[in-house]
Amino acid sequence: MDVTRFEVPGLAEPVEILVDRWGVPHLYAASRADLFLAQGFNAARERLFQLDLWRRRGLGLLAEVFGESYVEHDRAARLFLYRGDMAEEWAAYGPGTEEMARSFVAGINAYVATVRGAGSLPLEFAALDHAPSYWHHSDLARIRTHGLFYNLREEVARARTLRDFGPEVEELRKVREPEGHELRVPEGLDLDVIPDDVLRVYDLATTPPWATDTPPRQGLDGSNNWVLAPSRTATGRPLLANDPHRAVTVPSLRYLAHLSAPGLDVIGAGEPALPGISIGHNGRIAFGLTIFPIDQEDLYVYRTRPGDPHSYAYGDGWERMTCVTEEIPVRDAKPVRARLWFTRHGPVIREHPEKEAAFAVRAAWLGPGMAPYLGSAGYMGAVSPDAFTAAMRRWGAPGENQVYAAPDGTIGWRPAGRVPRRRGWDGTLPVPGDGRYEWDGFLEADELPSERDPAQGWLATANQLNLPPDYPHAERPVTHDWYAPFRHQRCAEALAARDDWSVEDCVRLQTDAVSLPARRVLPLLSGLESTDPRVRTGLALLRGWDGTLRADSAAAALFEVWFRRHLRPALLRRALRGLVPAARLEDALARVLPVESDSADPRVELRLLAAPDPGGERGELLLTSLGAAVAAVTELLGADPDDWSWGTLHRAELRHPVATLLAHRGVTNAPDWCALGPLPRGGSGDTVGAAAYLPDFRQNGGATFRMAVDVGSWDDSLAMNSPGQSGDPRSPHYGDLFAAWAADGAFPLAYSRPRVEAETVRRLVLSPAAAALN
Repeated sequence: MDVTRFEVPGLAEPVEILVDRWGVPHLYAASRADLFLAQGFNAARERLFQLDLWRRRGLGLLAEVFGESYVEHDRAARLFLYRGDMAEEWAAYGPGTEEMARSFVAGINAYVATVRGAGSLPLEFAALDHAPSYWHHSDLARIRTHGLFYNLREEVARARTLRDFGPEVEELRKVREPEGHELRVPEGLDLDVIPDDVLRVYDLATTPPWATDTPPRQGLDGSNNWVLAPSRTATGRPLLANDPHRAVTVPSLRYLAHLSAPGLDVIGAGEPALPGISIGHNGRIAFGLTIFPIDQEDLYVYRTRPGDPHSYAYGDGWERMTCVTEEIPVRDAKPVRARLWFTRHGPVIREHPEKEAAFAVRAAWLGPGMAPYLGSAGYMGAVSPDAFTAAMRRWGAPGENQVYAAPDGTIGWRPAGRVPRRRGWDGTLPVPGDGRYEWDGFLEADELPSERDPAQGWLATANQLNLPPDYPHAERPVTHDWYAPFRHQRCAEALAARDDWSVEDCVRLQTDAVSLPARRVLPLLSGLESTDPRVRTGLALLRGWDGTLRADSAAAALFEVWFRRHLRPALLRRALRGLVPAARLEDALARVLPVESDSADPRVELRLLAAPDPGGERGELLLTSLGAAVAAVTELLGADPDDWSWGTLHRAELRHPVATLLAHRGVTNAPDWCALGPLPRGGSGDTVGAAAYLPDFRQNGGATFRMAVDVGSWDDSLAMNSPGQSGDPRSPHYGDLFAAWAADGAFPLAYSRPRVEAETVRRLVLSPAAAALN
């Protein structure tokens, strides 16, 4: 086997990297400083363009290489940088985090220097005609706009619906939990003053300009995790499974790595631009996360001073906004001077001088210790369940459900994240910024529930409302915008049914395509008949179907088209008829239909279907919409239902950001490596095997990374990372896992040194630079 050698400035001792057949790097170092430096160097070796783009977008430096059309994005990003004291920032993560960041960034910079010096830039830089930049370790902590954010968009959507159509229409737009939550407009809030585009700058900051397949919304970024006690498994060892759901992209969001140095031996996935591991195991404890959707944001609405739009009413007087002026470098043009305005609550995202109003965002994630996922440095080396949960007390953002398991049989669940303490209001709507609606610190970690070693022998989370029935929501609100419960309900149904689980069984559940909404809807067709041949075709297909959205299923294709594109709007239109004037019905329908109608929470429609039907209209509505759906599928897939399949419509087709960035320049012939697929996919946004999709049926969300850990027999663990570990189109690991992922496969996650050696296909040695040895 050939050995590739690099001289790396900053190393004290050599580091060995063994790359296994699935592209997972196993890093062995003599110290933590060398280990994290090598992690940064290796991450850059595999994902340099992705890292450079992450940094540029986060710091507001896109226009520097892509031109003046990105200036607005850069200004928006700079509004949401961390601007506090850096000593306080690093201290918030716990001991050693700043040193880890320094080493990691030194490794990135060492690789940048290597490729710049050799003139061997990755293909993406050549395609876009620029070079990678050097980093400062503070970049890792200052950048905040790459995380997951709750619930500013819901606040504004709710306010706009109340303003335009009233509370009964809002009940059709979005489910709030717990059941029976009363919506109250905060005293002093004028809904009419909020412009429709109030979140334009916020969206520019938090959504990549090349991510045209992932419009901002809650629901795309979910996850599943569970832990099983020894009493529930075939081996008598605990099992832990995790499959976080994010945008389906090339390269993928996450990167698998094994980091080994004295006192640390951790393997799993993190984000390539961050040091450490956030999901995985360390030979003593396994850990996995899902989103716990804490409401960490509020929109503040200000009354500005007449004639002075940068002063706002606060308390008994007026308070002046703070202005920060920065220069944004622009490719082939002069720098642009940007004026950034801030109130005591946060960045000003919209001024409305015509109505003497302004709007700012207060976000917990702009405070110290809140850089997304950087807090994993505090728990990845935990040696016991108690040490792990103690480390989670420092966790900031995003809100997470952590499950954990240890070889002694311990399993547990701990939610974590900074929860604003709102007294007398609940965060569901914007609030006046005049001082009446302030946060009173944050909840203590122990004010959130947790659980260890439950009698049932398992724990699972899937972003659903998982606070206990007696939780005091009014006193300590976490959020009222929880995800739909169907993924969790399906997990619970499966986990409770057996006591002989294996890691392979966990992978099968992670990719399960049973649609519980479909199971709820199908019985409503019982007894219905029609003379329309299209409806009869639809009834014949659906009556013999078990509700599993398999890629090869004709019934699955029909159900998804029917429920989301025909039944949903028909139900909502009928519900709106008595609530809004006829002239405004279609406008109201557009408001309550999800932005992406093919991946949305179906609870409102299921409630409408379950409601009393004294007039007997439901049957006719079901049949009429089903006939229309059969006609639509016929147009898409042909006249013969035997030729229909869900996977023909629903497919994974990945597109590289370079393609979009080139298109912005008018270049339409992107390199071949900018696209992977298409490959057929099962599932939907409602199934455990999450596969949200766009109106053209291309999958845009789901679990590109999956892990199932055999706790205590670590080498028997399984993983997947689509489309491949590397982001370099020249690498054999750029797309080598794509087909296996699309077919719901997994590969062994080697951990012990003998098993790693047996699977190694490439060996790299990083040595201290010669100058450093003299």
